[in-house]
Order: sequence, then C-alpha cells, then structure tokens
Amino acid sequence: MRMTRIANAPVSFGVFELSDAPPPLSADEMVEALVEAGYKGIDLGPIGYLGEGERLARRLREAGFLLAGGWADLRYGDAAAFAAGLPALEATLDVFDAAPEPKHAVFAPRPTLGCSGSPARFARPGGSAPGLEPGEWQGYAGRVQEAVDRCRARGYEPVFHHHLGTYVETPQEVERLLELTDVALCLDTGHLLLAGGDPVAALREWSGRIGHVHIKDGDPDILDRALADGADLREVMGRGGFSALGAGVLDLPGVVRALDDTGYTGWIVVEQDTLPGRRRVEDVIADQTANLAKLKELGL
Repeated sequence: MRMTRIANAPVSFGVFELSDAPPPLSADEMVEALVEAGYKGIDLGPIGYLGEGERLARRLREAGFLLAGGWADLRYGDAAAFAAGLPALEATLDVFDAAPEPKHAVFAPRPTLGCSGSPARFARPGGSAPGLEPGEWQGYAGRVQEAVDRCRARGYEPVFHHHLGTYVETPQEVERLLELTDVALCLDTGHLLLAGGDPVAALREWSGRIGHVHIKDGDPDILDRALADGADLREVMGRGGFSALGAGVLDLPGVVRALDDTGYTGWIVVEQDTLPGRRRVEDVIADQTANLAKLKELGL
C-alpha cells in the first residue's frame, strides 16, 4: 500500500494573505474544486480562510479532506523579531488542533516553518543576492531549532521550507541548515529548481531528512527575464514563474521515480504559486485538475 496522499494549497489560487487582496474564490468554492479534481487534502493557507475550530473541522470532514500542513513564517535572522513572532506560531498550532485526525500518523498535518528573508533577496530571488554571514548561521539555526521544539511540544512534527527570496534558498544553504538542526525538510521542487538546484538529486541525497514534499514546476526563463527587468519575487510568481506541471523544466517523471525509490511516505502537496487577479479562476482550477492527472499518470 502506497503511503502517500496528494493535496493542494490555497497558494495555487493566489491566496497568500487575506489582507493582500480579496480571495478569487471562497473557501467552499476552492475545496469543492479540489474535491472534484480528486485531491485528498489541503494546506491551511492564511489563518481564517478555511475557518478555525469546529468550522474548519466541519469543512474538512464534509469534503473528506485532511489538513496536510500550514505555513508559519518567522524571522529567524533577527532574535527580537523571532520572539515577537512566536505567538503566531502558537496560533497556527491552535488551528491545527481542530483538524480531523488521520488514521495514520504519517498524514498528520505538518507545521511548515517558513523564513522571512531580506529585502535584497526578495528583490533578487534565485541565489544571487547576499545571504547570511558565516557568523550568523548558529543564531539563525538555533532559533529554527527552538521553533521545531515548540511544535514537538504541542505534538506536531514540523518541516522547514526552503524558499526563494529567503536566507535558505540555495542547495548549499539547505545543507547548512540541515547540518545545524534536526528539523525535517519540506522539499519544494519549484523553489529548489529556480534556486539552481536539482530536485531529483535532492530527493535522493536528502531522503533521510525529507518529511514533506511540495511539487511545483518552474520556468527559469521567466525568472531570468523578471530579474533583467528589475522585478521581484512577487512579480516572478505573477508572470508564471511557477508553471503548471509539465510546462516548466522540472523532470517530473524523475521526481516520481525518486519518491518511489527512496520510499517516501507522507503528504505530496501540489502547488502552483500565482497572484490573485492575474489569471481566470477557471484556468487556475483547470491547471490543478491537470496537475493531479499528470501525477496519477506517473503512478502517484
């Protein structure tokens, strides 16, 4: 029995922050679209979008969905800002507490620890902007470990999400963080691809530390043109830098083979980060249906 399940996420529809722009569709409409496509779970998205407490639990139960995970952003590079952000992490875990419990622990929701980067990195995503100084890594990693320990104290096993525009962006930076902490990794194929990494090789080399997988495709040409125009990470997403599966350069069959060969178990979250209002909602929904179909064709 294959111990993987495939979820999708609000970011595929441009829902990052509720204050950012009006969601292009309601939570019920999004969940309905993903149920019809055949997904088995969903990421939390911004707190409140899918609801909290009994409202969240009821929405997921009625859809037959489990909660796959949820983003918790903390400023690990700044001790004071990190401390100020810890209540938000606890609030995210409070929302997790209301989600339906899975039959198998491997499908428990994963707190996805994100890292706020620097303005320079957000402006020049892809690994070309300056990162942490050598002497800053111990403090950064120590705060990541503190967040990990807080999640574990609440009964959750977190994962760390490397991400364009942040201080853990390139393969070398991922490896440094893994050396300094015991956190599991959320391997995001699209972010690693556009940061100059090889997602297939990473799935194999880091298999012992991968606790969550985000599958997304990417188009380096769009990234390069955006950088040449002086555009930042947000505009890269708006221009389609994270494309539908098969429309970028990701070796999707190689990713599926690597997941099989390494015996990966747990959630696979399909994401296609976009911005609200840039594309017709009907086209976004069609992409998510096609994305899942491609994975099914490959045996997931």
